[in-house]
Amino acid sequence: MSARYRTAGFKGYAVKFSPFTDRLLAAATSANFGLVGNGRLCILNTSGHAAPTPQGLHPRQQFDTQDGLFDLSWSEVHENQLVTASGDGSIMLWDITLNNHPVSKWKEHQREVMSVEWNYVAKTTFLSSSWDGSIKLWNPTSPHSLRSFNGHTGCVYTGAWAPRQPDQFASCGEDKSVKLWSVNEPNARPIASFAGHVDQVVSLDWNKYSPELFVTSSTDRTIKIWDIRNPRANIAMFGPFEFPVRRVKFSPFSPNFVATAGYDMSASIWDIRNGSVVFVHDAHTEFVFGIDWSFFHPGLIASCSWDEQIHVFNAPIPQ
Repeated sequence: MSARYRTAGFKGYAVKFSPFTDRLLAAATSANFGLVGNGRLCILNTSGHAAPTPQGLHPRQQFDTQDGLFDLSWSEVHENQLVTASGDGSIMLWDITLNNHPVSKWKEHQREVMSVEWNYVAKTTFLSSSWDGSIKLWNPTSPHSLRSFNGHTGCVYTGAWAPRQPDQFASCGEDKSVKLWSVNEPNARPIASFAGHVDQVVSLDWNKYSPELFVTSSTDRTIKIWDIRNPRANIAMFGPFEFPVRRVKFSPFSPNFVATAGYDMSASIWDIRNGSVVFVHDAHTEFVFGIDWSFFHPGLIASCSWDEQIHVFNAPIPQ
């Protein structure tokens, strides 16, 4: 059973649970598949229960934007704030206790912003990555970015902070590469590069319990597990599949499980110990772009799709 909410007229690109409460969920959506038109940030109230019910999602408020939204990230210091990534190259900071307008707006990227992520450890900064090939470091109190990182050729799809190192992050992009960075590196160049995918690398996430490991997905239709101590080769590969996986997300409760959202219109849970699929949510009817785990209830997952639906469901995860 799942709770569902329709984002009428807007295709889902990203969905995130609040890190502060089990009763808030946010989604970044775009009209016309993100090609042209408006975006909408949807804030939903959830039941707060581990077992979702069909009536378990209710709209709290929405913020409309002039261009499509592709990602969002909740603040790690302010429970009512979050940032969004926009198709016009802008980044906006919102406060859900206020109406209509963003608290702050930055526009330094020259093309679409594909991802934003708040720093889990330092908590005062966040990253953005863009089609312009750059990654930028921000502090919400500053009117300008703190630093830019330029090592990719082509779109950077994801920038993701290491779970225990406040100064390290990884990125992946159109150039088929994955790169490891330090914000303290004097020349703002990558400190390591990982090659192994044969097409665009579109998603990346870190293992929260084995912080040297991260997972990637690519349009080469594979998922790969990497160890930062061995940049020369991945340590595991799943696939190739019939369709690519658009987003990967490690469980916050276990080192062994990865949630995936894919072009096969499903959300799945993988056991990385043996490469098996332990659960499939196949209720969407279009590409699934966003997926996230609840921080409060093990196995509670949210997904969003181009079918204009947000689903919250429980995946029974073996130990």
